[in-house]
Amino acid sequence: MFARLVALLIIIFARLITAVRAIWLGSDPVPEQRVYFANHASNGDFVLIWSVLPGKLRNKTRPVAAADYWLTTKLKTFIGRSVFNAVLIDRNPETRAGDPVQQMADALQAGDSLILFPEGTRNMTQTPLLPFKTGLFHLAKQRPDIDLVPVWIENLNRVMPKGKLIPIPLVCTITFGQPMRVQQDETKADFLERAQSTLLALSETARE
Repeated sequence: MFARLVALLIIIFARLITAVRAIWLGSDPVPEQRVYFANHASNGDFVLIWSVLPGKLRNKTRPVAAADYWLTTKLKTFIGRSVFNAVLIDRNPETRAGDPVQQMADALQAGDSLILFPEGTRNMTQTPLLPFKTGLFHLAKQRPDIDLVPVWIENLNRVMPKGKLIPIPLVCTITFGQPMRVQQDETKADFLERAQSTLLALSETARE
C-alpha cells in the first residue's frame, strides 16, 4: 500500500511540474504487451512515460534502469524495486551476474511490457540521439511477436537539467509513434538504423 501511495504521489508531482501530455500518433493506448523505446536525456524520462500510461497499462509496464543508480541508497532501492518494479540492469560487464537481454526477455515472458532507452545512457550532447546499443535488436529477435513502440520525450531535459535539484516547470510532451518489429533476415546494423531513424522522424513530427 505504501508503494502504491508513493507511486501516486510521483505521478501527481510529475504532472504538476511538467503538465505532461501524451500524444498517440501511430498507436493507441490499448492493453497489449509492448516494448516502448525512447530518447534519453534525463533521469526523469521513464517516470514521465510511465506516468502518462493509462492505469491498466502502467501496472504492467516496467522500466529498464541502471542498477548502479537505483541500488545506491535504501530510498532509491525502494523506489526502483517496489514503486516502479524496474528491471535493474548492471551496466558493468565485469560485475554483472546475468545477461541484460535475458533479464528483459524474462520480464516479457512474465507478461510485462517494458520501457527502455536504446542509447544506454543519458544524451548530454547537442546531437538528437546517441548511437543505439544492441540490446533492442537482440530483444526484438528473441520476441519478434511483440510490438516495439517509439516514444519521443520533448522538453524534459530542460525541466530537469543536469546538476539541478529543483525542477523548472515546463510543458512536456510524450509522443508515441507507430509500432515496428524486426524484419525477417534484417541485420543488426539495418535494424538499429531503422529504429533510430524512426525515433528521429517522430521527434520532427512531435515538434510540428
